[in-house]
Amino acid sequence: MQYHLQDKAAVITGGTAGIGREIVMAFAREGAHVAIFGTNAERAAEILEHLKKTYPNQKFFVKLADVSDKKAVDQALQEVLAEFGKIDVLVNNAGITRDGLLMKMTEEDWDRVIAVNLKSVYNTCQALVRPMLKARGGKIINITSVVGLNGNAGQTNYAASKAGMIGFTQSLAKEVASRGICVNCIAPGFIKTPMTDVLTDAQKEGILKQVPMGRLGDAEEIANTAVFLASDWSNYITGQVLTVDGGMVM
Repeated sequence: MQYHLQDKAAVITGGTAGIGREIVMAFAREGAHVAIFGTNAERAAEILEHLKKTYPNQKFFVKLADVSDKKAVDQALQEVLAEFGKIDVLVNNAGITRDGLLMKMTEEDWDRVIAVNLKSVYNTCQALVRPMLKARGGKIINITSVVGLNGNAGQTNYAASKAGMIGFTQSLAKEVASRGICVNCIAPGFIKTPMTDVLTDAQKEGILKQVPMGRLGDAEEIANTAVFLASDWSNYITGQVLTVDGGMVM
């Protein structure tokens, strides 16, 4: 059987829950060695045990790190490079929300969302650009959101971070394309995760009215898109935003 990410070495931030966990599982199924960055020790231990048991011939690495901390990210990535010998794929999935109307939003809530969602992308990409340039290849996949394209009331901080991620992606793509490095975004719409599980039925009904396909997406559908962008199938795609949203943005 041909695996699409056979022997690729990948780093996935925010990889212990929700969409990130699904991406980790998809990459492992496709033959990748995977380093997972997260902040929840219990979930990290659980996923590491599962992966080692299920895929004994692949390498897995878990690092508890605050991806908004540049020094912590630099150290963690050096550990991954020492363990794997290379990093072929980076998936920036770490993200938080601290929603609220702007007039009531605290500076702390603004700064924290920007730091975790956007500064983390600078931290990881800045650390890995040089090794990828030297290798003359690599895939960087940034998980943004349809909110970064259309905005959403009560989420000025989140929307700003996700829109910033898109601009960052397109700019970096232009800087590194000549060396065979592809940099792209995935913009999920409303996906079934623990974050959407807390919505009321009325809220979900309102959301579904905005989605032509009439349903929430599955995290696996985002993971499959990430596999495509990480694989050799996408070698001529860079600087793009792939919306996986049931037609919400078109």
